[in-house]
Amino acid sequence: MLTVKKTLMTVAVLAAGAIATPAMAADCAITIEGNDQMLFNIKSVEVPKACTKYTMTLKHTGKMPKSSMGHNIVLTTTADANAAAADGMKAGAAAEYVKPGDTRVIAFSKVIGGGESTTFDFDVSKLKAGTEYTYLCSFPGHSFIMRGVLKLGS
Repeated sequence: MLTVKKTLMTVAVLAAGAIATPAMAADCAITIEGNDQMLFNIKSVEVPKACTKYTMTLKHTGKMPKSSMGHNIVLTTTADANAAAADGMKAGAAAEYVKPGDTRVIAFSKVIGGGESTTFDFDVSKLKAGTEYTYLCSFPGHSFIMRGVLKLGS
């Protein structure tokens, strides 16, 4: 009977470890939803310093097409956010509303419409501790409403 209890405890510990492993991997990724009301569902993201790559998925939960209610995610420092968004609007839809070669932009997604999703990765080594970053939608007229803060965590 004692051996059966030890075996069951060992199995339980191993199972708990197997369950915890995927949760740790999920810390290097996030899904953010944007809707037809021009809102992101997440306003603050902390990227763990232990991640080498961070994956962001944008899911458009609305129904409107990208030509009238397109959304993307553009990541830049907070200091550069407004200027990068303004230059992105000028760049137009063909450039995903991101100025080509803009060194202020750390990473960005393509523009999507209702019911679509897109995923992109960025190198976490591009983030600096103590610097505040902003992610925003650079579709015309969206950048001042659709934005959130991203920070490098511990």
